[in-house]
Amino acid sequence: MSTRVRLGRRLIQLYAGLVLYGASSALLVEAGLGLEPWNVLNQGLAALTGLTIGVVSIVVGAAVLLLWIPLRQRPGLGTVSNVFVVGLAMDGTLALVPDAHSLAVRVPLLLAGIVLNGVATGLYIAASFGPGPRDGLMTGLHRRTGRSIRLMRTAVEVAVVVTGFVLGGTIGVGTVLYAVSIGPLAQLFLRMFAFAPAPAGSTVVATATPQGAILPG
Repeated sequence: MSTRVRLGRRLIQLYAGLVLYGASSALLVEAGLGLEPWNVLNQGLAALTGLTIGVVSIVVGAAVLLLWIPLRQRPGLGTVSNVFVVGLAMDGTLALVPDAHSLAVRVPLLLAGIVLNGVATGLYIAASFGPGPRDGLMTGLHRRTGRSIRLMRTAVEVAVVVTGFVLGGTIGVGTVLYAVSIGPLAQLFLRMFAFAPAPAGSTVVATATPQGAILPG
C-alpha cells in the first residue's frame, strides 16, 4: 500500500470513527437507560444551560484540551477533530432519530449504541492521529503525577459521573453495561481495523499514539 493511499485510508477511518462515535452516543441518549461517563456530564450541563448535548460536548472537549497546556500534551489531528466532529454527529443523529418510549425499542437502541461505540473506538484509535482530549488528559495526568492510568481514569470519570448525575445526567443499567463491555469491544475492533506496519524505508506521517486510550471521547 502506497504512503498516500495509506494516509487516505487512515483519514477516512478517523472521521468515520468520530462520526460513528457521536451517532452511537446519540443512540444511548435516546435509549435513556444510562450514558457513558462523560456524556452523563454533558447531558447534565445541557439540562442546566439549555444548550444541546452536542454543543456542550464541543465546549467541554475544548475546555479539557486547554488543560493539556500545563500537562505539556501535544494534540494531533484526531484530537482537534474529536472536539468538533463527535458533538456535531451527536446532534445530527438526535435530530434524525425519533423519540423512543417503550423498552422494546429502548433496549435495542442501548445495545446497538454500545456495540457501535466499540466499532467507532476501534476505527478512531487504529487510525493513530492522536488521542481524544479526555484520554489525553488522563495520560497527561499519569505522566505528571506518576500515578497509574487506571487510577487517573477512575478518579476523573467518577468525578465526572457524580457531577453529571447531580446536574441531571442519566445513570442507569446502560452506564454499567457500557463500563464492562466497551473495553473488550474496543479491543476486538481495534485489532480488526489496525494497520499493518509500514514497509521498511517508506515515509509515513508520524502521529501520536493514544497511549492507554480506550475511548475517543
